[in-house]
Amino acid sequence: MTFSEILDRVGSMGRFQFLHVAILGLPILNMANHNLLQIFTAATPVHHCRPPPNASAGPWVIPMGPNGKPERCLRFVHPSNASLPNDTQRSTEPCLDGWVYNSTKDSIVTEWNLVCNSNKLKEMAQSIFMAGILIGGLVLGDLSDRFGRRPILTCSYLLLAASGSGAAFSPTFPVYVVFRFLCGCGISGITLSTVILNVEWVPTRMRAIMSTALGYCYTTGQFILPGLAYAIPQWRWLQLTVSIPFFIFFLSSWWTPESIRWLVLTGKSSKALKILRRVAAFNGKKEEGERLTLEELKLNLQKEISLAKAKYTAADLFRIPMLRRVTFCLSLAWFATGFAYYSLAMGVEEFGVNLYILQIIFGGVDIPAKFITILSLSYLGRHTTQAAALLLAGGAILALTFVPL
Repeated sequence: MTFSEILDRVGSMGRFQFLHVAILGLPILNMANHNLLQIFTAATPVHHCRPPPNASAGPWVIPMGPNGKPERCLRFVHPSNASLPNDTQRSTEPCLDGWVYNSTKDSIVTEWNLVCNSNKLKEMAQSIFMAGILIGGLVLGDLSDRFGRRPILTCSYLLLAASGSGAAFSPTFPVYVVFRFLCGCGISGITLSTVILNVEWVPTRMRAIMSTALGYCYTTGQFILPGLAYAIPQWRWLQLTVSIPFFIFFLSSWWTPESIRWLVLTGKSSKALKILRRVAAFNGKKEEGERLTLEELKLNLQKEISLAKAKYTAADLFRIPMLRRVTFCLSLAWFATGFAYYSLAMGVEEFGVNLYILQIIFGGVDIPAKFITILSLSYLGRHTTQAAALLLAGGAILALTFVPL
């Protein structure tokens, strides 16, 4: 008997599974708010140099750039009605007294003046957030193998809640960047543990569907974020609003059971058996759960236990030719996908369209895309689906270069 057959005995698609997926899915719904938050909290409004304090003598004209657009990072040294030679009157200087922002909404850009020479700091903040996701995946992935999936999931909820709230009260930009880095680490821990705990408690035939259901939770979050951003114009309150729910998720995660495989492989079979019996009772199969024995559970997972005793490292992915080829191809595909996705997702402000509507459209594309993908995976297979999706994405992005402005 395999683990899947044991799962069938205690109920592989019962009330427990649906509640379990719902508890895991709600945080994913809110995670899109954090992942794409800087689209709104770092929005750059129309701005121009603030006139000097003695500029009350007359109207202040904004210089025009070579392309005919207002110059945002320079100002005239003298007002337009000053009686000065032409070459002196038209001389410009940097924005020595700050900027004037034509917006009723504030952001980290308006608070810390991340424009002109400091405009790259906004992108740096997002890059550091992504670095947190990278480091968090490496560190928390290893810790989850040592201490379990649920403890890391619980700690990641708390980390994201605390660091997200801390970012809302950041007194300076460097402090804000540190908290955003920690937010990235928390998101990585949540993603890794959620995927594992989701697929383990459902039968193999349902794993793709349940994974897609979690993906739709993220899609729904992309619709919620523009609404929150529109209703909450202050970036600090918006940051706090999307962070507070994770304190609730931290508390609810204590109901989430630990990975049965991890418990058995780490010598905690008695605890695994107790969880299986609790799940059986919840699914209305208490008698089946009571018939399970510790010896039966160990015997059925004996092959996995023996495999777990062998120690592997990341270097093993490159020692075997087949694994080396798969690792290289998948890494390249993930790099290209992530690079293109975040370049487009975080660059919607540059499209020159209403930011809120564009974000809703950007999320709406996910609905048919995920549905078509699950059908393709079911009937065409993973290899064909992956190749077709990469070709379609690459072709669409290349086509954008020929779209006239």
